[in-house]
Amino acid sequence: MTPDAATTVADRYRRFARDEAPGRSVVYGAWAGRVADDAAVAAALAGIPDTRRQPPLVFAAMRLLGAPLDDVDEWASWVVAHADAIVEECGRRSVQTNEPLRCAALLPALAAIEGPIALLEVGASAGLCLYPDRYSYRYHRGGEVIPVDPVDGRSSVVLDSDLEGHPDLRMPEIVWRAGIDLSPLDARRSEDRKWLTGLVWPGEEGRLERIEAALDIVAADPPILVAGDGAQALPALAARAPAGATLVVTTPGVLAHVPRVHRTAVIAAARAAGRWITLDAPGLHDGWTRRPEPARGGFALALDGEVRAEVDPLGAWVAWHPGSGPTAQ
Repeated sequence: MTPDAATTVADRYRRFARDEAPGRSVVYGAWAGRVADDAAVAAALAGIPDTRRQPPLVFAAMRLLGAPLDDVDEWASWVVAHADAIVEECGRRSVQTNEPLRCAALLPALAAIEGPIALLEVGASAGLCLYPDRYSYRYHRGGEVIPVDPVDGRSSVVLDSDLEGHPDLRMPEIVWRAGIDLSPLDARRSEDRKWLTGLVWPGEEGRLERIEAALDIVAADPPILVAGDGAQALPALAARAPAGATLVVTTPGVLAHVPRVHRTAVIAAARAAGRWITLDAPGLHDGWTRRPEPARGGFALALDGEVRAEVDPLGAWVAWHPGSGPTAQ
């Protein structure tokens, strides 16, 4: 560890405390601010490999190891005393946030595809976004609430999302589910569930309960999950999809975690396999048929590269583009 590494850590966590934690987590804001201002704490974190120093990952690993939540001075002392364990834990972990609310953003694009659908996700984590047909939705447009429920009634997971525009909102018919991840999580394993729920930031109201309920749905009917690189593993897994179903490959938010040099290969593999739905920051890649022009600073939702909507990255709102009506095929 060098002084420069500690300075880099302090600067990174200062930005997080200023730009990302406010409005989401008082605890994480206080922790990040302490890293920025406390040379001993920054030095303790500087031993973590640079690719594993993201504050949400480091803080989740700390909580898994038993970090105290209530007193930032006690926490800082704990970090210094447990530096080696923190470095080891972060070295074997990665951010695998699996937010089922993203299905509220994906649903209008899925509704534009004639079923039955074989759904395949790259970067699936535990597969929570492979079950859009098992969740209930409440889209809020002005004073109107638009309900969409599974065929057998209201789900234990209800996803609320603000809506602009008039997309087709219907439940997709999904007959097969599969995912690829560098390190898939199993919704039936207590250790994997603990890590996934630990990635929820303290103070995020309702998110923990939503993920726990979604994990129960997935555990009752697990998808096919394979470990591997998205572009390399996709063709073989896609070949396992049932005949007669439309294969739909989704990459919701995962391409940001793929090195830029490899993103084109993932996109090409997705397009070669079937229909492709993605949810990404506009400048992340060149897979669009037309460069997105976000009005609200959100992500672009696209079907086969054609942008259909601007959306919140985690699905809290959907702004359907005028002229992007249903195009079922």
